[in-house]
Amino acid sequence: MEKRELTCIGCPMGCTVTVEMNGGQIVNVTGNTCKIGDTYARKEVTNPTRIVTSTVIVEGAPMTRLPVKTAADVPKSDIFRVMDVINHTRAKAPVRIGDVIIENVADTGVDVIATRNIA
Repeated sequence: MEKRELTCIGCPMGCTVTVEMNGGQIVNVTGNTCKIGDTYARKEVTNPTRIVTSTVIVEGAPMTRLPVKTAADVPKSDIFRVMDVINHTRAKAPVRIGDVIIENVADTGVDVIATRNIA
């Protein structure tokens, strides 16, 4: 039986969660104080994902960089491909929070959106 210990990032509690696995199948999750911890642990050991935050170059504004993030989480294994696309992207001012800067980044099905207004 394999055991993996994780620190849950689902809520501010930061519980130490233990996942017991047998042959790649989750047998038990312990240590979580809320349902979020159970869900997080199961997802983290089977298909880890992350929200990606970064910046892109913005043209036509006093600021040179626009903060952006993925609108949803992407598979952890795709983060370098996502960042490659973000690093080669330029936006044009004006930009509003929530504007889609990159559609379907790296064929993940997830958009990259602006997280700041820039006039």
